[in-house]
Amino acid sequence: MESIHLQEVLPGDIEKRSFEIITKELGERELDPIQAPVIKRVIHTTADFEYADSLWFSEYAVENIQAAIKEGACIVTDTQMARSGINKKRLAEYGGEVYCFMSDEDVAKEAKERGCTRAMVSMEKAANINKKIIFAVGNAPTALVRLYEMMTAGEISPAGIIGVPVGFVNVVEAKELIMKTDIPMIVARGRKGGSNVAAAICNALLYQIN
Repeated sequence: MESIHLQEVLPGDIEKRSFEIITKELGERELDPIQAPVIKRVIHTTADFEYADSLWFSEYAVENIQAAIKEGACIVTDTQMARSGINKKRLAEYGGEVYCFMSDEDVAKEAKERGCTRAMVSMEKAANINKKIIFAVGNAPTALVRLYEMMTAGEISPAGIIGVPVGFVNVVEAKELIMKTDIPMIVARGRKGGSNVAAAICNALLYQIN
């Protein structure tokens, strides 16, 4: 059997080494220097280099979302997994909190009565937060659809949207729909995404704030 040679890396250096490998494997590909930390952290989280092509940034998305964070914006996610993965301590340094209303009893009750998804009701509940809001959607395309409807109706104006739901039903369509708005956003075009990707993007934005 062929022997396996493992790299000797100290625990504290694993992430640094991972990013060195990512940078090397990207080769001569030129990434926007402001977007690069976000792209690389998503690749680090997923080991999927396709995100170098599929992540779409609206103009000045990184700068605008980071400015909102510095002004105390809160982050609303559509899964507890994404909420758990976001660096809440770092966000709290700027006065923000992370919310996920998907498990709330009132949300589940209303969604059942209306025959819609909890994600849609969660977005509506988030509109009542009296602070700037950044939406980080990693699972439910219906959350993006409802946000689009609310924005079109003038019911909400998010400080930013991270639109990275994963799946096959209405996922691509919901992402393309939300991209028609002029809200600062980062979107994973296509079917790929996930709660881990949503959290990774949030953290990349938090870690790169000057």
